[in-house]
Amino acid sequence: MKRNILWAFTFAVIFFSSCKKTDTGTGDASAAQTITNVSYGTDGAQKMDVYLPANRSTATTKVIVMIHGGGWTSGDKSDFAAFIDTIKRRFPDYAVFNINYRLSTGTANLFPTQENDVKAAIQFIFDKGNEYKISNKYVLIGASAGAHLAMLQGYKYSTPVKAKAIVSFFGPSDMTEMYNNPVGGNPLLSLLVAQAMGATPATNAALYTSSSPVTFISSASMPTILIHGGIDPLVNASHSVAVKNKLTTAGVANQYVFYPTGGHGDWDAATYANAFNNIQAFLTANVQ
Repeated sequence: MKRNILWAFTFAVIFFSSCKKTDTGTGDASAAQTITNVSYGTDGAQKMDVYLPANRSTATTKVIVMIHGGGWTSGDKSDFAAFIDTIKRRFPDYAVFNINYRLSTGTANLFPTQENDVKAAIQFIFDKGNEYKISNKYVLIGASAGAHLAMLQGYKYSTPVKAKAIVSFFGPSDMTEMYNNPVGGNPLLSLLVAQAMGATPATNAALYTSSSPVTFISSASMPTILIHGGIDPLVNASHSVAVKNKLTTAGVANQYVFYPTGGHGDWDAATYANAFNNIQAFLTANVQ
């Protein structure tokens, strides 16, 4: 979940053609527009970049919310920079919102600050729906800790809008499991979780339960595509498998894409191209 491991995504850039950024503002719905560092709260970290497609409308323009990783303690929306153009190219009828959130320091901004910020960002986007000319069809995409936050938002909340689908790149799904059984028995991973949470499962079991996406999966959950590497050194693939199994039991559409030799985002361009092919097909089938 560390930035330098998580975002080896620059490999993917060579596969993805670019879409030019355009003027700021939201007045002309016929033109594509980019607005950077839009504040959705009073804290300096509560910002997002907004990418609005041309010819958008509240009836047809779907929404992608992107949530970066970094172990809840680091990372930035710029970590997703290599993916903005490919998202816009593959999903030209979507508006894209790439968000930041406050990071846990171990003493401040402890979890669920990050969960609350994601919810606040989505509330902000929803409230601006008419101005941005976007629909209520949302897809949440996250990587690592961002995937955890995407799943938690999607499974736990149906307001202000219920997501239509979730895309999880190697996201933790059970915080107690993450703490108690870190990959390779690495105690530093347990310390990272405890730092973000400000507690251990022994001192605050309720927080760990309420912060675990698997807690909230039901038959009402949304279709989810889970993408994971088999030699991920930070988040065991069992986290994605647990989500897949619970969604399947609940009768919810899902897909598990497993790369046996894949690590924690440090994949080559061909692997990312395959991942996005799967994502594109999954969202086309499940977000109407």
